[in-house]
Amino acid sequence: MIEEEKTVLVDTVWAPHRFEFVENLKQEIDLHKIDYIVMNHGEVDHSGSLTALLEEIPGTPIYCTAACVKSLEGQYGKLDWNFHVVKTGDTLDVGNGKKLIFVEMKMLHWPDSMATFLTGDNILFSMDAFGQHFAVEELFNDKADQALLNKEAMKYYANILTPFSMFVTKKLEEISDFGLTFDMIAPAHGAIWRDNPMQIVEKYAKWADAYQEDQVTLVYDTMWDGTKKLAHHIADEIHVQSPDTVVKVYCMQTADKNEVMTEVFKSKAIVVGSPTVGNDILSSMTGWLGFLKQLKFKGKRGAAFGTYGWSGEGVKIIKDWLAKSGFNVVDEEVRVNWNPEAEDYAKIPAMVTALLKN
Repeated sequence: MIEEEKTVLVDTVWAPHRFEFVENLKQEIDLHKIDYIVMNHGEVDHSGSLTALLEEIPGTPIYCTAACVKSLEGQYGKLDWNFHVVKTGDTLDVGNGKKLIFVEMKMLHWPDSMATFLTGDNILFSMDAFGQHFAVEELFNDKADQALLNKEAMKYYANILTPFSMFVTKKLEEISDFGLTFDMIAPAHGAIWRDNPMQIVEKYAKWADAYQEDQVTLVYDTMWDGTKKLAHHIADEIHVQSPDTVVKVYCMQTADKNEVMTEVFKSKAIVVGSPTVGNDILSSMTGWLGFLKQLKFKGKRGAAFGTYGWSGEGVKIIKDWLAKSGFNVVDEEVRVNWNPEAEDYAKIPAMVTALLKN
């Protein structure tokens, strides 16, 4: 809530909490004193309380992008809401010498996205950008557990914004050209950045540039542990050939897909494994590989391994998925009939060498 000579509400909350939100808002302000509503994004976790709110204060002007109008009318119907369409550089005077400056943030992460800057206080209401799926009771970044905050900020970027990294880079350059000073960055999710707020902007610039660390992540699923045995032997061999490289191993039977994808984001290479099942791979891996493809990672290497009893297509299917997902896939592979024996484990060093090659 911005309270100057004009009162501005920036975004609302998710639909299941709409009535609670409106009642809580009434405890803070007479709803009829709200002059404007700014909708930085139409997704339901931002706009879900609009229907309940506008039943109380119909006709209140809503400032948003043209794409956001389309989004809101698509979700809630054409209810004759009082839309005011804005684009980058448009302003709204809120009194006391302050104004809002609107900045379209297309594809960060929806086509309707925008951010809103409050002059005077130098606050950027950044919408989803610079956020985290992380609740900080004390609200501010300097009050949060720093290790957890940074992990969640990276996790948010890795799983949501990675495919739009090109747009992130261009938008950061555009915002820099405005010459604005940010004393606070307030995303719609997670901690508000008030202590050195530019730190998260600098991280985004780094993450958007085909980010990777000296890490390899292995992701697999298994039926009767043959593929699991291969996974751990591969991890051991990476340690032998590159002792300083961090190696993470995840089984998709139990691992959280977003946690795993954050580790993939950090990795210079990944190794993916599955047994062959029904002329395909395990459904847990098919779903995960579909998610991997959506994220459009750049500049990473990939390799595949697996076991089979009869037809044995699994390794080729994984390599095809990795290639479609933008990975530089090495030719070397580990494909084992039934459970691995010594001669099968002997194939692992060549695959690891190829994978680690600069």
